[in-house]
Amino acid sequence: MTGHEHHHHQGKKLRLRAAVITASDTRTELSDDSGRLIRELLEQAGHLITYHAIVPDEPERIRPVVIEQLSQAELIIVSGGTGIAARDATVEALRPLLHKELEGFGELFRMLSYNEIGAAAFLSRALAGIAHGRIVVALPGSPDACRLAMEKLLIPELGHMAHLLKLGHESDHH
Repeated sequence: MTGHEHHHHQGKKLRLRAAVITASDTRTELSDDSGRLIRELLEQAGHLITYHAIVPDEPERIRPVVIEQLSQAELIIVSGGTGIAARDATVEALRPLLHKELEGFGELFRMLSYNEIGAAAFLSRALAGIAHGRIVVALPGSPDACRLAMEKLLIPELGHMAHLLKLGHESDHH
């Protein structure tokens, strides 16, 4: 079986329960464009949003919400707080929870970002990994960065990841 065949051998689409968390001290439900975009793209891809919230960008506020969602959702995406500013703390909140870090996600995200924004791409600390058998992702707060990560990296691979981790349930109607 080739890698391509292995990747696409599952016939039915796997639908994940997803939590979307915005890490921000300033965003509100009305101004959370990135969180809304992530939810819309996931729903369009057939996934179910089971939780969304805006949480202050502090590890001691982000981590408990993510830990709680690890028992509810199969995919947790946190947007915001992945830069280098003093308040950017999402990576510090999530990395200790990960059993496996998917370094290639951040590497590819920065490579794709470089094509759009140039050298500033290396300032992003976007990451993905596995915690308690669940997919955990940290994305920048920019809607353009979220769209790039969702459309080019996450959505194309979520079904394969779900299959490998034995997550989700089959859905024929999406």
